[in-house]
Amino acid sequence: MKETVSADALRLQTEIVRKRLVEVVYKAKAGHIGGGLSSLNVLTTLYFHVMNVDPAHPKMEDRDRFVMSKGHCVEALYSVLEARGFITPELLDTYGDFASVLAGHPTVEVPGIEVNSGALGHGLPIGVGMAIAAKMDKKDYKTYVLMGDGEQGEGSIYEAAMAGNQYKLDNLVAIIDRNGLQISDTTEHVMALEPIAGRWTAFGWDVQDIDGDDIREVIDAFDRIDYHNHKPHLIISRTTKGKGVSLMENILKWHHGVPTQAEYEQAIREIEQRIESLKK
Repeated sequence: MKETVSADALRLQTEIVRKRLVEVVYKAKAGHIGGGLSSLNVLTTLYFHVMNVDPAHPKMEDRDRFVMSKGHCVEALYSVLEARGFITPELLDTYGDFASVLAGHPTVEVPGIEVNSGALGHGLPIGVGMAIAAKMDKKDYKTYVLMGDGEQGEGSIYEAAMAGNQYKLDNLVAIIDRNGLQISDTTEHVMALEPIAGRWTAFGWDVQDIDGDDIREVIDAFDRIDYHNHKPHLIISRTTKGKGVSLMENILKWHHGVPTQAEYEQAIREIEQRIESLKK
């Protein structure tokens, strides 16, 4: 069910999940930690404040839908699903193990995951379909899609953007994790995206451009959404790749880097210090 929690509680929950994400990647010796860390404010806010979901009934008919279009950052989603009660710590500990149900991209075999994803550019088109289905069935559930900014070079995203406007999908919310880095370079060097807000506004979307590193701004952005304005919604969440781990922040190699033992221990110390501070 939908929960409403304070900004301070969400900050604490995000740091707890951040620690778990670092643990998961370090244990598995694999993962896309940089973009996972940058998207945690959005993911935690969605699952603990915004979405109507129930871990005890993950397929309830009127649940809100979430699509992790940037599926290579699945470790962040798994960590949030564990924190929200969809999967157990014992299951999450199998990530990276042979025959684990937890693959390197989201799959529907995992409770709480709606669709196999990670082929970049496909998440928003799927979300458009889900939102249209809700309109056709006269259902109130909302669909949320988290995209990467490197993913914005895919043409299928802009076909979906046009369709979202055409069908007045005010029950659809897309989020771009705008951390400025992709696997090979900065996004602006690979395929320039700015002015990204103007681009999506021209497509007819209701656009908010926020500091995604500030969880208060993330909460306020979701709370401001008008689900009856006949426009699809976009939140441009400007973030820092590797957020919350000083040695990883805004450094390209952490797109899919794995920390050494010393780096892991430093990261955990930093996060634990913030957790203890937030508990006071």
